[in-house]
Amino acid sequence: MELIEVRSPREKRLFLELPVSLYRNDPHWIRPLDQDIGQVFDPKRNKHFRHGEAVRWLLRREGKVIGRVAAFVHKRSAEAVGGMGFFECVNDERAAFQLFDACRDWLAQRGMEAMEGPVNFGEKDRWWGLLVDGFFKPVYGMNYHLPYYRDFFERYGFRTYYEQYYYLYKLSRQMPEKYLRRSERIARDPNYSARHIDKKQLEKYAEDFRLVYNKAWAGHAGFRPMGKPQALQLISLVKPIMDENIIWFAYYRGEPIAFFIMLPEVNQIFGRINNGKSGLVEKLRFAWLRRRGACRKMFGLVFGVAPEFQGKGVEGYIITAAAKHIQPMNRYDELEMTWIGDFNPRMIHLVESLGTEKVRTAITYRKLFDESKPFERAPVIR
Repeated sequence: MELIEVRSPREKRLFLELPVSLYRNDPHWIRPLDQDIGQVFDPKRNKHFRHGEAVRWLLRREGKVIGRVAAFVHKRSAEAVGGMGFFECVNDERAAFQLFDACRDWLAQRGMEAMEGPVNFGEKDRWWGLLVDGFFKPVYGMNYHLPYYRDFFERYGFRTYYEQYYYLYKLSRQMPEKYLRRSERIARDPNYSARHIDKKQLEKYAEDFRLVYNKAWAGHAGFRPMGKPQALQLISLVKPIMDENIIWFAYYRGEPIAFFIMLPEVNQIFGRINNGKSGLVEKLRFAWLRRRGACRKMFGLVFGVAPEFQGKGVEGYIITAAAKHIQPMNRYDELEMTWIGDFNPRMIHLVESLGTEKVRTAITYRKLFDESKPFERAPVIR
């Protein structure tokens, strides 16, 4: 078997096309957009290259590509932990281990003492974690994997760093009574307000998001505050598919205190186009299908409440306000909330108390290069 570093346009194309052959007979797989994968490895479009680097490999046997993987390192990481991801491979343990070895050796040469995977060279809202349960059509930006990958990771010595849960909520359900009561109590206080965004003021909402995010995520391990350019970049990434009716913010005396960001589940459309391309023809088909109501599902991208307002009913307030606006629209049937780590028991309790159903599980693994060192799972957020 021959390991090849991806450099040429042809090798980049082979990297994108390998999954097409692996998932050819899987009715649930939806091909990610080539441009979405490509921008991860484009230094001009991925800000993580400013303080990091990435590499990709193909594995070839008898002239045929049978595997691929990527490794990446953030030079400003608080821990000496690198990342690996975009792993795909035929059902051959020796081939899989050769790809894992390439990541380990490359990361060790750069001073890393462990690697996490499969993860993204970017934000955690995309391509993060190995799917181990819930093998049905993935939501946009979510990893979808062949079931035998789990054995590859665990036999190699990867261990569970944390589990990630996905929950489904049917919009036909009534909001629980306790949410309605607490929401009404807060709604009577004129200091509080909740509203969906206005596309004409995206810069303002990007800043509101940043302010709440930096407060709400400060207790997470390895947290780095988000800057204004990063917040604007995130908004620009989701702008093409956003529906302003399903992105909500809550305020106290005019200051942002919470957000609930949902997006249309556009994989319901991409699954019908399913060629990975994003040219004019595909954009026209996408627009036509969306106007025809082909997208009946939302996915919850991120939810956050400033710490000083947690436990006061603001969580229920913003969810209830959004539900009262969205349910009568009859535009969506269900919401999939993605993903919630097992290190966040408060968020799990909140979501489960809504009457949701856990429908998928993914795992983010960590592999210590020196296995004599003690292994610790991700710290729980208290």
